[in-house]
Amino acid sequence: MHDDDAQHGPDDAQHGPLAGFTVGVTAARRAEELGTLLTRRGAAVLHAPALRIVPLADDSELLAATEELLDDVPDVVIATTAIGFRGWVEAADGWGIGDRLLEVLRGGELLARGPKVKGAIRAAGLTEAWSPGSESMAEVLDRLLDEGVKGRRIALQLHGEPLPGFVEALREAGAQVVGVPVYRWMPPEDIAPLDRMLDVTVARGLDALTFTSAPAAASYLNRAETRGMLPQVLSALGHDVVVACVGPVTALPLQARGVDTVQPERFRLGPLVQLLCAHLPARARALPVAGHLVEIRGHAVLVDRALHPVPPAGMALLHALARRPGWVVSRSDLLRALPGSGTDEHAVETAMARLRTALGAPELIQTVVKRGYRLALDPAADTRYDGP
Repeated sequence: MHDDDAQHGPDDAQHGPLAGFTVGVTAARRAEELGTLLTRRGAAVLHAPALRIVPLADDSELLAATEELLDDVPDVVIATTAIGFRGWVEAADGWGIGDRLLEVLRGGELLARGPKVKGAIRAAGLTEAWSPGSESMAEVLDRLLDEGVKGRRIALQLHGEPLPGFVEALREAGAQVVGVPVYRWMPPEDIAPLDRMLDVTVARGLDALTFTSAPAAASYLNRAETRGMLPQVLSALGHDVVVACVGPVTALPLQARGVDTVQPERFRLGPLVQLLCAHLPARARALPVAGHLVEIRGHAVLVDRALHPVPPAGMALLHALARRPGWVVSRSDLLRALPGSGTDEHAVETAMARLRTALGAPELIQTVVKRGYRLALDPAADTRYDGP
């Protein structure tokens, strides 16, 4: 048993804490690993990479930037990520210029963003001149500005994450900044899955949406804007979909658009999944109905802890009834709640029959003749609901 599994009840042991929830995965790297962690805990996973990463050895931009540094040696080199620094050195080896690159890095002031980058630098046979205790690029910037950068040539290993104001501040202080694009982020070759993810987001078909990099978040929002659906997407993310980011840097493009996000204390995939395991079930509506405990999740319902998958039309009806438990909801109101609803109220009766079958307990929903339907909320419920 995993540590996070032990935190959940017996129903979770049977079908997983994320059973009945749909989680979107936008990652390009490690998407399979994240998807496996989610499905093992019961989630339905919708995957749509929001970007793709050009392999380092095939990236002409990185080669051009590296050759520029070999021809005009920088005074300072800032290494920002361990994987990026290792990839840069390995790519240079593949191009036959690895030794020359190490010579350039050895001759200048090499700054490391944090301990992982220090490890990568030392593995390459180099020694960093300095590293901030906070792993903060703001601290790196303060040090450089305090030292004075006027007339200095500074190489910055880019890694796809936004560095708001960093390059601008150095240039305003008189530095010449050269970006080294270790990863090149591009839109996915097949845009259809991302478009489907956006459509499902707007239709409230997701319970949570995960982001593991800022470029993926930016690409997701940019595609929504291109399709003219950004306001609808932001509305869904603001009210109905939990937006989970692996860390604060990843969340920046979303927060800039006013989207609230949740983040684990440790910026790793495992804690991100554990966060959802705690967060999503806590948001689910649990009601005492007709002698049963009914917990309404995204695409399924727990009836006395037994999981019952429900078709989308049935879930739409159930959510409409659960908004006013115990109250009668008219057929016309329920018709409006149905996805792609027309004008024939017979569609409500058909969807309701399928919903009752899916729940396995027809008594949960009562028919009120000539008026509509209601959830049969127990009279002993803590909160009393009176019909209109």
